[in-house]
Amino acid sequence: MKRIVVYCGAATGNNPIYITATKKLASWLVEHNLELIYGGGGVGLMGILSDQVLAKGGQIHGVTTKQLVSQGAESPRLRELSDLTVTDNMSARKAEMMNLSNGCIALPGGIGTLEEITQAFSWARLGDNPNPCVFYNVNGYYDSLAKMFDQMATEGFLSAADRKKVLFSDSLDEIYAFMTTYVPPKIRQY
Repeated sequence: MKRIVVYCGAATGNNPIYITATKKLASWLVEHNLELIYGGGGVGLMGILSDQVLAKGGQIHGVTTKQLVSQGAESPRLRELSDLTVTDNMSARKAEMMNLSNGCIALPGGIGTLEEITQAFSWARLGDNPNPCVFYNVNGYYDSLAKMFDQMATEGFLSAADRKKVLFSDSLDEIYAFMTTYVPPKIRQY
């Protein structure tokens, strides 16, 4: 495991615990010599995460879109990033972020964060993403979603084996253990 894509929002949320957790994740990435792959933004949790990783001497690869650059959403520290990719659109951005990474983590965030991590997990089940997917469940933020995933398994829309292939945790130690021992889901045959 060398590169981790972190999905996070352009907002910080209303509770300072999310900023604290983002800084903790940044330290964890640098301590484990993991390059951050992220959306290239300079605002919200994205900006805090990238600023902290850079301040601690970590490596970053930003992946953004032409549209976001034209709207001024990119990090003002882009020149300090280890690498930067600008894609034509969001679909290409998401695919590139997954291709560059060895694991996927979602910080608490909005609908974009949720869409990105659930797509990554969906692609893992199809065989298009061999990387572990984790919801960093700070302050119980993703508890309701974890229950929904459990309900999917209970109701037969997600196999019990595949439900075990996505982690909801607020422990970076547990996240690291899950990611370093991860085996991708078995691709079902129809």
